[in-house]
Amino acid sequence: MPTPNPLVVRTVVFTFPKASIKIPQVSGSSHPGADLLMNETIMAHVRQLVHEQGSLEDPKAEMIGYFELKTNEKDVFSLSLINYAYTGGAHGMTLQVSLTFRSSTGHTYELEQLFKPGSDYVEVISKIVAAGIKARGIETLEPFKAISPEQSFYVADRSLVIYFQLYELAAYVYGFIYFPIPVYELQAIIAEDGPLAPMLEG
Repeated sequence: MPTPNPLVVRTVVFTFPKASIKIPQVSGSSHPGADLLMNETIMAHVRQLVHEQGSLEDPKAEMIGYFELKTNEKDVFSLSLINYAYTGGAHGMTLQVSLTFRSSTGHTYELEQLFKPGSDYVEVISKIVAAGIKARGIETLEPFKAISPEQSFYVADRSLVIYFQLYELAAYVYGFIYFPIPVYELQAIIAEDGPLAPMLEG
């Protein structure tokens, strides 16, 4: 079975008072309805990010939204939606949500679905993250125990990238904290029908 072509991605700019949001709109999937499903999912998360930022009533308030493509090959489409807003106070706040799709169906993957049923992916990834925290000298707000079963992630450069939101693991000054894990390190537990499996191929 031939590998589907990469999706076509164009940028749509949505504006409202004090805000400008760049939104990805995809097309070119091999199955009817997949494009629609992905675009609807993306829009729902864009709206959620706007909602979470709260009011823009402050005279100096502003909001900027954009996206970053991470993977668009081998029937896998992974991206991050990022929203910065200043709503008053000492500094603004940046939120990020990442989505990983099967391009041909529009199916969205949760972290658990990347791995074989019953595999202790939380423990495996947590050990890698703990080693990364120690190696990088990251001062955590609380002693790190484990990732969440629903930890934020995206797929990029043949790696699973686990990350933490602002204040989730460490102080604001650290920003988003990313832990790229080469798929080869997870090979034993990767689901054969998930989005990481194609990244193991040449």
